[in-house]
Amino acid sequence: MTQPFVTTTIRGTLYDYPKYYDLVFGVGSSAECDGCFDRHADRRVRRLFEPACGSGRLFVKFADRGFQVFGYDLNRASVDYCNDRFKRRGLPRSAIFGDIVEVSLPSKVDAAFNMISSFQLLPTERAAENHLRSMAANVAKGGVYILGLHLKPSRGAPIHSERWAATRGRLSVVSRIWTKQTHSRQREVLCGMISDIRTPRAFVRIIAELRFRTYSASQIQRLFDKVDEFQPVATYDFTYDLMNPISVGPETPDVVYVLHRR
Repeated sequence: MTQPFVTTTIRGTLYDYPKYYDLVFGVGSSAECDGCFDRHADRRVRRLFEPACGSGRLFVKFADRGFQVFGYDLNRASVDYCNDRFKRRGLPRSAIFGDIVEVSLPSKVDAAFNMISSFQLLPTERAAENHLRSMAANVAKGGVYILGLHLKPSRGAPIHSERWAATRGRLSVVSRIWTKQTHSRQREVLCGMISDIRTPRAFVRIIAELRFRTYSASQIQRLFDKVDEFQPVATYDFTYDLMNPISVGPETPDVVYVLHRR
């Protein structure tokens, strides 16, 4: 007897379903960070930390290569998924349920990375500053913190929507995020996010709303200026091309900052 095709709509976030999140956002590699470590750290990098590690799609690749890694995340499903993948590899469970505003690692790390704007989920300037101070307390001198985020251009047209798609076997995931409301005074943007998951027997739509804190180039620089322990030493776009650093200006939409721990 043929099983019926099932259609389901869920109000939640893709972060609650790390298997699907990992498929559609799992295209990066540890090479995104490696060159920055070699070029900008003044110490040998072997111990790493990823705040907002999610499903662990990036830092597990470092663990496979022999790095000692730690991760924090506030989504229990993602933490469990990440630790399960470590267990399957015979590696120690390295993800912790924890708030990235107050980080407390067993010992200092040589480098840290936060690549895809998770930093902007911190809702206030105080939370963002406390996060940076906490990171400075956990990154050893001469190390680096690689921070990627979307800037709000003060000139030119902002990006209002993005779409990602990926397929593995007969599973496909398409995720789209778009701007619903912008509150300039509060420096907040409300985004809608729809993720469609398809298999031969089911279609699941996950509907979410996300709030991000916005930063112009000058606003993020003022924030960095408050935390003396970190010095911005390089900026790149999201292609991570170390041979082509960028200059951040009013029209810059995406930037990866390399913060050097003094």
